[in-house]
Amino acid sequence: MKELKTPKPSRIRARRHRRGLGEDDGFTLVEILVVITIIGLIMGLVGPRVLNYLSQSKVKAATIQIQSFASSLDLYYLDAGRYPSTSEGLTALVQRPAGATAWNGPYLKNGNVPNDPWGHPYAYRSPGQHGPYDIVSNGPSGQDGGNATAPTITSWEKR
Repeated sequence: MKELKTPKPSRIRARRHRRGLGEDDGFTLVEILVVITIIGLIMGLVGPRVLNYLSQSKVKAATIQIQSFASSLDLYYLDAGRYPSTSEGLTALVQRPAGATAWNGPYLKNGNVPNDPWGHPYAYRSPGQHGPYDIVSNGPSGQDGGNATAPTITSWEKR
């Protein structure tokens, strides 16, 4: 019978043993702190820009939604001969208002009126102060005027 010989260590293991490196060598505390510091500096520079883009994208989304409401209101006008009243609101675009005879809705997809990107309902007035109707999103605060990063978005101001 032949004797089984134990396999020789691979060349990589042999090199490590010659250099004095073990298989469990890790990072030193100083190396870890340097990496954490670099990541912190990168996040300090990139983070505010990312947050700024996020707030700008919500303003753009609100503007697009208001334009969509305007198109739907124009279709409603063509069918009913008038815009929905303030009391009927934007829900007239998805549910037939009482007394509407020539309603061919719903005029919005999904059959519901979405909130603005900050979760607040849009304000609707008809007749409006700036046209036949006014649609307003008050931004993240939900208060008139919005704030510096996300001002009030309206149907009559172009962005």
